[in-house]
Amino acid sequence: MSAKPLLDKVNIPADLRRLQKGDLRQFADELRQETIDAVSITGGHLGAGLGVVELTTAIHYVFNTPADRLIWDVGHQAYPHKILTGRRDRIRTLRQGGGLSGFTKRSESEYDPFGAAHSSTSISAGLGMAVARDLDKGDNKIICVIGDGAMSAGMAYEAMNNAGAMNSKLIVILNDNDMSIAPPVGAMSAYLSRLISSKPYLSIREIGKKFSEKLPAPLQKAAQRAEEYARGMMTGGTLFEELGFYYVGPIDGHNLDHLLPVLENVRDTIHDGPILIHVVTQKGKGYAPAETAADKMHGVAKFDVLTGAQAKSKSNVPTYTRVFADGLIAEARKDSKVVAITAAMPSGTGLDLFEKEFPTRTFDVGIAEQHAVTFAAGLATEGYKPFVVIYSTFLQRGYDQVVHDVAIQNLPVRFAMDRAGLVGADGATHAGSFDIAYLGCLPNFVLMAPADEQELLHMTATAAAYDAGPIAYRYPRGEGWGLELQPGEPLPIGKGRVVREGTTIAILSYGTRLQESVKAAEQLAAMGLSATVADARFAKPLDEELVLSLAQNHEVLITVEEGSNGGFGAFVLQFLAGKGALDRGLKIRTMTLPDTWLDHDAPQKQYDTAELNAQHIVEQAVAALGVAATLSHSKKA
Repeated sequence: MSAKPLLDKVNIPADLRRLQKGDLRQFADELRQETIDAVSITGGHLGAGLGVVELTTAIHYVFNTPADRLIWDVGHQAYPHKILTGRRDRIRTLRQGGGLSGFTKRSESEYDPFGAAHSSTSISAGLGMAVARDLDKGDNKIICVIGDGAMSAGMAYEAMNNAGAMNSKLIVILNDNDMSIAPPVGAMSAYLSRLISSKPYLSIREIGKKFSEKLPAPLQKAAQRAEEYARGMMTGGTLFEELGFYYVGPIDGHNLDHLLPVLENVRDTIHDGPILIHVVTQKGKGYAPAETAADKMHGVAKFDVLTGAQAKSKSNVPTYTRVFADGLIAEARKDSKVVAITAAMPSGTGLDLFEKEFPTRTFDVGIAEQHAVTFAAGLATEGYKPFVVIYSTFLQRGYDQVVHDVAIQNLPVRFAMDRAGLVGADGATHAGSFDIAYLGCLPNFVLMAPADEQELLHMTATAAAYDAGPIAYRYPRGEGWGLELQPGEPLPIGKGRVVREGTTIAILSYGTRLQESVKAAEQLAAMGLSATVADARFAKPLDEELVLSLAQNHEVLITVEEGSNGGFGAFVLQFLAGKGALDRGLKIRTMTLPDTWLDHDAPQKQYDTAELNAQHIVEQAVAALGVAATLSHSKKA
């Protein structure tokens, strides 16, 4: 007999809706176990999904998905959703090459109406869908599930403010698993939630509203406020009421007897306008190792289901993130003006280590990248040395502030961009592909990229010492090269280095493709082709003397970077064109990430797809020289 008999009957939500309500508790337990089993094999996000198993079950049972649109914010809580929306047979391909995405994805399923990998977008997208429905005179429901962490972002409140001013019916479910913004959840709270979401209460409220309309304007407004604040005092929803939402909650997000009637009431209510349901859940619910873990097993490697023990890397080589953290701590020990800022990613950026030593100099501002950047700008105006430590892909969310609040004012804010380049299983949404291009076009910026972990320490020291304006540096996910590290020392601004001398081909690398560039030079040497390899270190300002020398003294110049078109290679081309260095037969090639979205896969496979490994550099060099030239060089050798 199957260990998951009810889950085996459900392929899509329509199957779920054929079950009896009394079966849903067992179904949720089976769905939770399937989620645990799947993630133990693939790794990925676990705690958030375990926290919404009952909520996922209840939503799909009550609402008519996919006609009713369900938006998860962010997608890492959507693994149970994927299992019961026709993807169970592929759930053990999560985050694997050719498999399911770790986030919601429109091209993957009709049950994913909006892709969500960055947070705090659901209410905006949902409101757009609701307005489109109204314009089409439709009657389907729009449900947005947003976590309490995602509610720390300003975009969520911008959307709520807009939604509150409109008459479109939009259902927002606040999944509160950390904020403690509500009083304790219990029987009385559940009763009140059912009451105020019910048709009788809404009808009585409408009668009261019509009666109050007969009153003079001041009394009319007072009566309305009294009713809102009475519910706010009972339930804690005054803030949301002020934003124009009808508030219901808080309710126990793991109690199906509480969830189902409230969702049914909200589905069937005659209330116009947006409604917010406040659901309290527990991350990691139902799996003891997750419940007791400090991070609730938010993001995990493959693990043993019985013990929760994760498969650890056998390598002792530190990650770039760890090397950066150690370097920043070293600089902070020397200079009390060094402070660190992150946007809800202290462990992902290494700032949890910094915070242990410098708790008063560490600032986690929540999922609020815009605020983080301008907050840092304010610190810089008062003589502090702020390091804004944010993933490259997330810094995009604060770009306007980077331009207007930092660059235009030429403030010495330091941007340390983790996860630059490809990121393996996290895929296109988390890849740091664009920072070279989007920062390199801004006046006043200095841009650096380390070739290895020792260079990362040097660049951290460089950033700490640089006070003439904004400075940014990018470094990848994963481990370094295992170098024996020395303390970081400031580098001369805008100066690269030659790491291998040659005569025919020049390979100019920006960032951690330097090792592949050296391998390519060795392969070319075996073919009788001599190659110089240089480490640019800086994309801005360029080492003009080095670039000109490479262009003038070699037949072929190849630039290599782990970034998009319009980045380092474009800067080199523009500089050489301006100097007339392209007028005398120089063969130049720029190697960048391809102009497409690279899906999740193993890192080595991603580099093969992007054609940024040593063999691809060799192919570019040989093609640029031409077959005849290659044969000629080979004969001379």
